[in-house]
Amino acid sequence: MVPRAVHTLQSVSVIACEDTRHSKKLLEHFSIDTPCIAYHDHTDQRSANKILNRLGGGEDVALISDAGTPLISDPGYRLVAQARSQGVSVIPIPGACAAISALSVSGLPTDKFRFVGFLPAKTAQRKNVLETLKSVHDTLVFYEAPHRICATLNDLIDVFGADRIAFMAREITKTFETYIYGTIAELFEKVSNDSNQQRGEIVLVLAGKIVSDESLSPDAEKIVKLLIKELPITKAASLAAKITGGDKKQLYQLALTLQNK
Repeated sequence: MVPRAVHTLQSVSVIACEDTRHSKKLLEHFSIDTPCIAYHDHTDQRSANKILNRLGGGEDVALISDAGTPLISDPGYRLVAQARSQGVSVIPIPGACAAISALSVSGLPTDKFRFVGFLPAKTAQRKNVLETLKSVHDTLVFYEAPHRICATLNDLIDVFGADRIAFMAREITKTFETYIYGTIAELFEKVSNDSNQQRGEIVLVLAGKIVSDESLSPDAEKIVKLLIKELPITKAASLAAKITGGDKKQLYQLALTLQNK
C-alpha cells in the first residue's frame, strides 16, 4: 500500500470492493472507516448504476480488488468503460502488480511481453490457447491458480517443449514468497515434488520463441557458448553481437537456451 492509496481510501465517499469481508482486514489495518459496497464478477447492472449515480452526483468512489492491481484479471473494466462514457474521470493509484513484479525479476526479456492472464481451467481448452502462443517471440506472462499449477506446467511441456526457459513467482511480497528459474521441466519437477509450491498466488513467465537464427553467423553458437562461461548473459550477448554482427536480442535468447542445456 502506497501512502496515496491510504489517503484516497480515507477520503472517498464509498469503496467498491471485490469482497467486502476480505477488504475489511486491509481497511482496519490502516484505520480506514469509509463505507464499503460490493462490486465483483457477478455484480448486476443495477449495482453498477448505483455507483455511476454516486459519481454523477459528485461523489468520489474508490474501486479495489482482493489482491494486486484492480482490473488486471479482476472485475471492473465494464464499470470504468461506463464511467468514462459518462465523462467521469478515472484515475489509477499505482501500486503492486504481480505480473510486472514477476517479470522484472524473471531474467527474461522485458522489452516486449504479452500478458495472457489466467488460462482456461480445462486441459483441452488450455492446450488450444497455448498452441496459439507457442510461436510468439515475446515473453509470455500468465496467472495460474495453485490447484492447477502442475497440470498447466505439464501442458506447457507438451506444447512448448521441456527445454523452454520459464520462471515462477509465488506469493509475491508475502511471508512465503518463492522464485524458481529454469526450464519448464525443472519447474515442473520442483513444484510437483513440493506441495508448498502448489499454494498461493502464482505468476508464470515464459521465454518467447527464439527468433530464427538464420541471420546469425555459423560461429554464433560457438562464440556464445564460450562467452557465457565467463560473462553474465547480457554482456555475453552484447559482446557476441559485436564480434559476429548478429542481432543482440537473438543472441541473448540463444544464450538463455544454451545456459540451461
